[in-house]
Amino acid sequence: MEILESYDATRCAHSAAQLAGCDPKTVRRYVALRDAGGGDPLLARTAPRPKLIDAFLPKVEELVDVSKGKIRADKVHERLIAMGFTGTERTTRRAVREAKIAWRAGRRRTYRPWVPEPGLWLQFDWGDGPRIDGRKTYLFCAWLAWSRFRVVIPVFDQTMGSLIACLDATLRRLGGVPAYLLGDNAKTVTVEHVAGVAVRHPTVVAAGRHYGATVHSCEPFDPESKGGVEATVRVAKADLVPTETNLRGAYSTFADLVAACEQWCEHINARIHRETGAAPVDRLAIERGHLHVLPADPHTAALGEERLVNDDQTVRVGSVRYSTPPGHVGTRVWCRTVGEELVIVAMTNTGTAEVARHPRSTPGNPRILDEHYPHHPGGNHPRPPRPRARSKAEADFLSIGDGAYAWLVEAAATGTSRVRAKMARGVEFATILDAARVDQALGLAAAAGRFDDADLGAILDHLATRGEPGDLVRADETYSAQPGTASWERFGR
Repeated sequence: MEILESYDATRCAHSAAQLAGCDPKTVRRYVALRDAGGGDPLLARTAPRPKLIDAFLPKVEELVDVSKGKIRADKVHERLIAMGFTGTERTTRRAVREAKIAWRAGRRRTYRPWVPEPGLWLQFDWGDGPRIDGRKTYLFCAWLAWSRFRVVIPVFDQTMGSLIACLDATLRRLGGVPAYLLGDNAKTVTVEHVAGVAVRHPTVVAAGRHYGATVHSCEPFDPESKGGVEATVRVAKADLVPTETNLRGAYSTFADLVAACEQWCEHINARIHRETGAAPVDRLAIERGHLHVLPADPHTAALGEERLVNDDQTVRVGSVRYSTPPGHVGTRVWCRTVGEELVIVAMTNTGTAEVARHPRSTPGNPRILDEHYPHHPGGNHPRPPRPRARSKAEADFLSIGDGAYAWLVEAAATGTSRVRAKMARGVEFATILDAARVDQALGLAAAAGRFDDADLGAILDHLATRGEPGDLVRADETYSAQPGTASWERFGR
């Protein structure tokens, strides 16, 4: 502009060049471009100069077209050198870059903006989660299209049971069922493709029929057809998987990962979405009015693997026995893994209900809960005998009280002789004297280990004359009832 302004003031190229500090030929060229209507002189292009690679440009374009724009510039340069090209690799790289830009310009994929409708589409996909104690985890990600509501659930596998369980948990978190469920072409969704047509897995079809939704799969090798959930997977992995960029620490337990996913979902769904200008949780409240009613019970595939409860009230999963509460012997239950625990679900009168939950174990280490066997005490110690009367004499003796039970157990354990005769003697005492006093005497005899013929009578006499006993002394090899010789110490002195 200074050049043109100087020329307009002097009307002389030499004078304008002196004022603007440039060459007169530059002044003449800029003035000619302005007079010809050429626009900004700085943007005016001069005639291109010939280059060494001009003779090889058809070959460069051919290689780019054959490779569909994927060939590397160094490989192109190697071929051009073999053909006699004497230029540098830098020149080849510039030519390859321009050829790729031109090739892609006519083949660029265009997208039509998708305007979602409330209550129609739910997209789901899997992502790699963090490792916990060396065990790999996965992130089940779901995205409700219209409200942009996101759900992330961590699991240990991508089996059919985990998929249906995650879908059931997602639908219950949404509060309804959309018309369509769009997923990837995993074997749990698509069995195979015949003539380009996806063949659905029968279990997924049955689950969709149970919830009242149609299951679809995206185009193979075309993640753009479900871009919403792809973005959810990308953002969830960036925030939840520990990396050097997010500085998140490693998870010590699977429960910590579950809590982190729930916290992330609350944060991301409460944030204002850039596209809609509203929080997804607020739009979900509106979209719930367009969702189908959710069944009260989940699909059986979401409950896990079916197992038969054996006579010992256990089910076998992974060569490990897990106990169940009483009342389920001979019935079918469902077992599935939730994090580091095995959940056992049974069908009750009010529907499906969780009946037991065990930490996962390894073969040879069964998980047995004592509360599942209230009439069978646990542990490996000897079981105490339970006296049960089988005759009238035995019933009369045991009816005296708990002391009689204890006396019989201890007397049998010590090998006492003539037990039945001594039991009859106890019944006689209970008939003549107070039964409660006899029961107390039998308990003291059992505690002190006194099972001779006269011991019960002696204890009763002691209780009658001297009242309650003092310190209990158990007769054994270290104790003697013989009188001592202390009274003879002063004899003869």
